[in-house]
Amino acid sequence: MIIRNKYLQKILPFIDKPVIKVIVGIRRCGKTVLLSQIKELVQNSGVEAERIVELNFESFASEPFKTAKALYDHIRQKSAKQNGKKLYLFLDEIQEVPQWQKAIDSLFVDIACDIYITGSNSNLLSGELATYISGRYVHFDVYPFSFAESVEYSAQLGRGKSTEELFDEYLQLGGLPQRFLFEDKSAVRTYLSDIFDTVVIKDILLRGKIENPDLLRRLTAFLLDNVGNTFSASSVRGKLASEGVKTSVPTLMNYIAAIKNAMIINAAPRYDIKGKALLSTGEKYYAADLGLRNIVKSSDMVDLSKLYENAVFNEMLSRGWEVCVGKEGEREVDLICVKDGKKVYIQVTYLLADKAVTEREFRPLREIDDNFPKYVISGDRHDLSAGGIIHKNIITFLTEDRADAGALW
Repeated sequence: MIIRNKYLQKILPFIDKPVIKVIVGIRRCGKTVLLSQIKELVQNSGVEAERIVELNFESFASEPFKTAKALYDHIRQKSAKQNGKKLYLFLDEIQEVPQWQKAIDSLFVDIACDIYITGSNSNLLSGELATYISGRYVHFDVYPFSFAESVEYSAQLGRGKSTEELFDEYLQLGGLPQRFLFEDKSAVRTYLSDIFDTVVIKDILLRGKIENPDLLRRLTAFLLDNVGNTFSASSVRGKLASEGVKTSVPTLMNYIAAIKNAMIINAAPRYDIKGKALLSTGEKYYAADLGLRNIVKSSDMVDLSKLYENAVFNEMLSRGWEVCVGKEGEREVDLICVKDGKKVYIQVTYLLADKAVTEREFRPLREIDDNFPKYVISGDRHDLSAGGIIHKNIITFLTEDRADAGALW
């Protein structure tokens, strides 16, 4: 497995520091491997194996410790045997332990330990129980492989495909790490379908108090079909009603919250560029992984502009940006990205096929009256930058390193 340096570099400054390290991401995005890579760094620093406690709560081997008290007692006993030496705790899929926050908070207070936990639910750190570790943790979001990581891993596997071939595959099959172990596309699709069923059954139906599984599947398919489109709950309710499915707007919003918690989709709120404020309506949703999106979506239509936009959205999230959808009067800017007081504006399209398309993509950026960088990203190979707006080829954008990316990092 490749070393996921961009995440390790974020976590490294916090190793051996008195904060709980919380790593969150969709199931099968590579959290377990990242946790093992952190553990390897700790071991290489000279920490003895006896001082490392590693538990994966998806494994039956960890079943005896899947209550807060059992987990706490187990690790306290380990600590007692080390005569006060610091323990290093690596606890994978911690949400499988009811009231895990109580155990983690008590261990943090009662023994010398450095704690690393992972979870597959975006609600992991919200709710009443989360107050137990409030102010004592740092949080890291982990995503499926970026396209650059997928190129690196494919080379490691000796696939021998061109960057263009790998990009086409990435748009179809996404970046969940284990999908790269299957060369046959039908096998990949079977794998992705099973992953989706696991996420739906385990993380949504069981945890989200869902009463209508069919509605959940229809709604998930609809959201994934319409990545990058403005969402209206009342419009969706009307569409479902035309198909004979009766529901209410509050029910739809509850189901969407459950889907978001399972991290299948990510939301981009709408931002009024002139008013400089987030708007309460008109957000958009994007697939956390394009492979899962394509295996679940209900239509057969391929909209490459939307796939490109989704890929750029995911890439900017993985680079650490907060991403919104921009509104400039009656026009839209696809993505507004904010980080550390910096801002960039991005338009994404499949191709700048003619002057009309070029004008459509460049004009909203020209009309923004500030000096933050503005980009158009497309599949075109020639540099079409103009008027201070930078044009980038999408493969170049997705594979460039930090030094070449400039403001986009």
